[in-house]
Amino acid sequence: MELRIDVQLPLSELEKELDTLNRRLNQPGDILYDLPCIDINFPGLAFRYREADGEHYIYVEDLKHRCLAGYTVFNRLIELNRRQDKHLRATHSKYAPAYQRRGIASAIYRWWLDAGNCLISGARQSAGAHALWHSLNKHYDLIYVDLRDKTLRYLGREISNQIREDLHTRMIMLGKNRDLVGLAEHTEMAIPLEMQSCIEN
Repeated sequence: MELRIDVQLPLSELEKELDTLNRRLNQPGDILYDLPCIDINFPGLAFRYREADGEHYIYVEDLKHRCLAGYTVFNRLIELNRRQDKHLRATHSKYAPAYQRRGIASAIYRWWLDAGNCLISGARQSAGAHALWHSLNKHYDLIYVDLRDKTLRYLGREISNQIREDLHTRMIMLGKNRDLVGLAEHTEMAIPLEMQSCIEN
């Protein structure tokens, strides 16, 4: 399967960014100081939460080594209109190499999805994020949509490689107790007539 690859930061820049954030998280008076923890059970790690301007930040601290393992952001997309923005968030994660492939991002995604929230992919994904989405698809519904001119159009649950590689093609993962019909109503997603009979109510 072809993949639209996101650009990765050099390791030195990632380490510098995480070190800076870690200092802020522990600096009295900083807006990031003493953030509340959310309930994600992962031994040795604390998940600190901040919401700002409709975006949700999860900072993951290694309690034993007193360092920042990385972070995940559920961010807004400028490509979405106001109705869509109420229901969809994209994700962006950065983790130090020692903390990658340990299920940390997966645990955070599950926390978000289990709360009934939905995700939409960006124009590009890292290989790791792409694999994570398809792993989560075992437990949550994943659909493909076309996003252009702030309009969503349903493409189906399976699409061709050619359509998948179009920059307007995005994935949406539905959170717990969310369904396609309801999401389409809330976001005014267009569903082609020939597909409507195949969608379960």
